[in-house]
Amino acid sequence: MKKIQAPASAPAGNAQPAAANAPAGGAESSIRVSGDKGDALINLVGELVITQAMLKQVSGGMDPAQAERLFAGLELLERNTRDLQEAVIGVRMLPVDAVFRRFPRLVRDLSARLGKQVRLRTVGEGTELDKGLIEKIADPLVHLVRNSIDHGLEMPDARKAAGKDETGTITLAASHQGGHIVIEVADDGRGLNRGKILAKAAERGLSIPDNPTDSQVWDLIFQPGFSTADQVTDLSGRGVGMDVVRRNIQALGGEVQLESSEGRGTRVVIRLPLTLAILDGMVVSTGGEILILPLSHVLEALQPQAEDIRTVAGDGRVLRVRGEYLPMLSLSGHYGYRHEGRESLVVVVEGDGQKLALEVEELVGQQQVVVKNLEKNYRRVPGISGATILGDGRVALIVDVGGLARLLQLPQAA
Repeated sequence: MKKIQAPASAPAGNAQPAAANAPAGGAESSIRVSGDKGDALINLVGELVITQAMLKQVSGGMDPAQAERLFAGLELLERNTRDLQEAVIGVRMLPVDAVFRRFPRLVRDLSARLGKQVRLRTVGEGTELDKGLIEKIADPLVHLVRNSIDHGLEMPDARKAAGKDETGTITLAASHQGGHIVIEVADDGRGLNRGKILAKAAERGLSIPDNPTDSQVWDLIFQPGFSTADQVTDLSGRGVGMDVVRRNIQALGGEVQLESSEGRGTRVVIRLPLTLAILDGMVVSTGGEILILPLSHVLEALQPQAEDIRTVAGDGRVLRVRGEYLPMLSLSGHYGYRHEGRESLVVVVEGDGQKLALEVEELVGQQQVVVKNLEKNYRRVPGISGATILGDGRVALIVDVGGLARLLQLPQAA
C-alpha cells in the first residue's frame, strides 16, 4: 500500500508558503489506495481477459482475408490486455523484504534464549510478490526459521568439535524462477537424521515404502503430529508445525520441498505463484471436458509408443521418457469423466518435485485464464486448484498438479 506524503503546514509566524520549501523535483506523486479497490481492479482485468478470449474464439471461424482489420484489432487488444494485466498486478506487488525484515530480531532473541550463536543472511530482499501472498507467507517462514535454530543448528561447542564455525548461518533467499517465486530457508547445521526419522515413523505406525529414498524419508516430517524432539518444550516436540506449513503453502497454490545432508545442513524450498489472480495455462480436452494445466508445471507433450508403457504390480502404469519412468494418470478416469479410451497424448508435468505423465485426448491450445476460487463457490475438490470461465462461457477446472503428484507417490521402475 503506497502512502501520500503531504507537505508540513507552515508555522503561524512564517510568511513563506509551504510550497517554497518543497524540493525542486516536486512533491512525491504517490497515493494511498485501499486493498479492496486493488482487488476490484484485479477482478475487472480478469473479466477483460475472459472477454478478450471470447472474442478471439468467436473470430476463429472467420475468414482472415475478409476480417483483416478485425484480426489486427484483436491482436492489439490481446497485447494491451496483457500489458494492463501486468501493470495492475504490479500495483499489488511488494518486495519480500516486508517479511524478511522481521527476522533479525526473531533470530537474535531465539539464539540468545537457546544459547546458540546464529548469523542471519538474506538474499533477494527486493524480489516482489503479490501483497495477498506476502501477508500469508509470514507465519510459515517464522516456523521454518524457528525450526532451523532449534533443531538444525548445533550448540557452539558441538559445531567447534565438528570443525565448523561456532556461529551457525541461516539463509533466507527469494528469487523469481519462471512463473514462480522461490523462497528458501537453509541452515548449515546437523541436517536430518534418517535413522531417527524412520524409527519415529515406525513407532507411530506410518506407512513406509520398501528401501525408501531420502526424499520419501524427509516427506515423513510433514505427517500430522510427527516430531523427532526428545522432549516437549514451548518451541518443539508437540508435533504441530511442518504439516501446517505444507498445508498453508498448498492453500496458496504453492509447494514445499525439503533437502538435507547429515552434518551439513537442511534446505526448505517453497515455490509460490507470482499472483493468485491470472495464470498462463495449457488447455486440454479429455472425456468430453476441458481442463487447464498451469503452464509453469508443464514440461512437454508427446505421443507415447506402446513399448514405452509398462505396468508395475500394485502401482499402475508407468511411461518411459528418455530413460526415466514416470507414473501415468488418465485425467478422465481420475476425475470421473466419460472415458472412451481415446487418450492418445501425454502431457509431462512436474509438481512437488515429481514428474507425472497425464493422459489427455487433445491439446486445445494455450491461453491466459482467470482463476476463480472453487471453495468459496462450491467446495474443496482434491486434485483441483480452482476454476475459470472460457471464452464460450463454459467453466473449466484448473488441475492441481502438486496435488496429483502427492497422490501418486510411486517408486520409479528400474
